[in-house]
Amino acid sequence: MFGIPGKQAVTMTSVAAAQIARLMAKDGHKGLRIGVKKGGCAGMEYTMEYATEIDPNDEVVEQDGARVMIAPMAQMFLFGTEIDYEISLLESGFKFNNPNVTEACGCGESIKFAGM
Repeated sequence: MFGIPGKQAVTMTSVAAAQIARLMAKDGHKGLRIGVKKGGCAGMEYTMEYATEIDPNDEVVEQDGARVMIAPMAQMFLFGTEIDYEISLLESGFKFNNPNVTEACGCGESIKFAGM
C-alpha cells in the first residue's frame, strides 16, 4: 500500500460508515470494494462493488462497523480520500473527497489525476 504507517489509506464520515455498515448487514457482504477504472470524460471513474471475500492484496479500512477494501491498482490514487454519503432532495449517494484529483467533470463521476 502507498501509505503512511499508522494512518488509514481512506477515511469515512460517520454518515458514510453508517451507510456502508447498513449495506454490509443487508445481504451479509464482507464490505465494499472501491477502485478506479479508465473511462468517463475526464479519463478515470470510481468503482464500487459489494465484496463477498477479502482479497489478500486489498487494503482494508474498518471504521464504526463499516469495511472498505481498496483494490490494489487503485491504492495510489485513493490514498488520503475521504468517503462521504450525501442525502439531498433529489438524490443520495457516496461522494469521494480525493486530494489526488486534479480535474473532474461537471457530474463529478469522472476524474483525472496528475500525469494522466
